[in-house]
Amino acid sequence: MANYKINSNKLELIKENPFKLEKEIQTLTEKNLKLIFGLDFVKSEFSLNNFRIDTLAFDHDASAFVIIEYKRDKNFSVIDQGYAYLSLMLNNKADFILEYNECGQSVLKRNDVDWSQSKVIFVSPSFTTYQREAINFKDLPIELWEVKRYDNETINYSQIQTSGAQESVKTISRDDDIVEAVNKEIKVYTEKEHLEVASPEILELYETIKNAITNLDGIELKPTKKYIAFVSGSNIADIHVQKKALKMWINMFKGELDDPKELARDVANIGHWGNGDYELQIRDDENIEYIMSLIKQSYKRNKK
Repeated sequence: MANYKINSNKLELIKENPFKLEKEIQTLTEKNLKLIFGLDFVKSEFSLNNFRIDTLAFDHDASAFVIIEYKRDKNFSVIDQGYAYLSLMLNNKADFILEYNECGQSVLKRNDVDWSQSKVIFVSPSFTTYQREAINFKDLPIELWEVKRYDNETINYSQIQTSGAQESVKTISRDDDIVEAVNKEIKVYTEKEHLEVASPEILELYETIKNAITNLDGIELKPTKKYIAFVSGSNIADIHVQKKALKMWINMFKGELDDPKELARDVANIGHWGNGDYELQIRDDENIEYIMSLIKQSYKRNKK
């Protein structure tokens, strides 16, 4: 899709400014990991067992390590390389924790890491049709992100989305011991799995709230281990689906949310799963419009 700049009511084409080196992409991404992916930087060029990981990062929301690789060439298999890196991680957990502790600002203990939420991200200016199709599984712990730089000093990172994938990656594991071993330990959650516990009434309620939130511009839905996240830059709201209710967290700090009806519970000093200091228990659609007014406050504060 072409991009244009408005100049006195005339459109001027904004040309792409291609990256000449993978290192350019790596440096720019590492300096902005939190903004782009919501991740904390751990180590650049982390070497282990004849492997060299371009960027090692940590996802504090998922309590998991993330490996990021940068590619300019198109002659690589995202499945083979992705699973090789994940296998390296799962077979050398102590080394990854040690690297975090030596490079980070805090101490990470063995039980602080959820290895089942590990993943690999490939970043490239473009991917082939074959590579895009290769990730078309509903539970693949590998993401593809395209990065484009333009002449007007702007840049765009966009995730390649699977096209309604229904097949599990576990179906390809029979002939590959590495894939099979990794799939036994790593779990990618889907929206469908979260909804399996809900009653028909709660399913209908969830769809109503989901549609209202996703009607906001730029919202992505990201199922995690504990909840379904609604994200635009940062998390806007997180929903944990229960049999007879929806538990929602609104990503606002204590004192920031304007809630005259006081429907949201203050959980700033209480352990909870989702992002933010406000929690709602929703059992019916009586206050949907009001709840959306609370969510929109978070959207205004956190949107990219």
